[in-house]
Amino acid sequence: MKKAAIIIALIVVASVIICLKASLYVVDVRQQAVITQFGRPVKTVTDPGLCVKTPFIQEVRYFDKRLLEWSGEPSDILTRDKENIGVGAWARWKISESLKFYTSLGTEERGMRVLDEVIESAVKNVVSSYTLKEVLRNSNRKLEYTTKELEEAEDIKKVQIIMGRDKISEEIKKMALRALEGRYGIELIDVRIKYINYVEAVIPKIYDRMRSERIRIANKYESEGRKEEAEILGSMKRELERIESEGYRTAEEIKGQADAEAVKIYAEAYEKAPEFYSFTKTLQTYETTFDKQTHLILTTDGDYFQYLKSFRQEGKRGQE
Repeated sequence: MKKAAIIIALIVVASVIICLKASLYVVDVRQQAVITQFGRPVKTVTDPGLCVKTPFIQEVRYFDKRLLEWSGEPSDILTRDKENIGVGAWARWKISESLKFYTSLGTEERGMRVLDEVIESAVKNVVSSYTLKEVLRNSNRKLEYTTKELEEAEDIKKVQIIMGRDKISEEIKKMALRALEGRYGIELIDVRIKYINYVEAVIPKIYDRMRSERIRIANKYESEGRKEEAEILGSMKRELERIESEGYRTAEEIKGQADAEAVKIYAEAYEKAPEFYSFTKTLQTYETTFDKQTHLILTTDGDYFQYLKSFRQEGKRGQE
């Protein structure tokens, strides 16, 4: 009897434990729960703590109450100014109405797939209606460039940012909210553009355009260099001509002074011995005017003939 009573008591205790385990559940502070009965939702629990349900009849479905992260795949989009770019977006969302979320989607994975469709569609519709500059930049703040030429080229374009990247992100969020409103129990907290890249097919064209821009700048530098070179060479030529002119003028002045000094010396010498001076000048004249091919006809009463004749006679006396 005692043995049977012990067995019955153990069975009762085990049954109580099983019933308690099946009827008690804990909702974490990070979670919310939906209680279903035969598959139909009957209650939602959002407060954390120990709760009770009908054992073996009701089941608990847990959902995250925290902010959840969504990160989309890059989408190829053609902007209003015909630039083909890849845009990636990210978002933060949460399950605001667990009962509606459970009845419409059931799992967080399905919620992610819905966001894939809604947000990516909003990104394509909004981004395609703006230019690339509007999507990239937030304001008209003057950008800093590595070269003055690139800065001047940007100033020539006169880019005016009206919306900007942040406002475009807000527009994407509003469009996505309109698509989600009242349907899935999802609250979209924020949507942002994560990155913007050129698609791989147009990258070579971008590089070619960048290369042509650099070549244009290089040609401009080369043209300016040739201009400065011509100016420097012209200045050097003018300076050389000025120096040569001054040197020639100085040389002529020195030569003139030397000639004047020589004339003065010759004049003084002539005054001291005019006959000797006349004689030497005559000899110099003969020396410069006569050569071996010259035939000279003299009269007997000429000075030169008389001089040669007297010189010859003196030569004979000396030989005797």
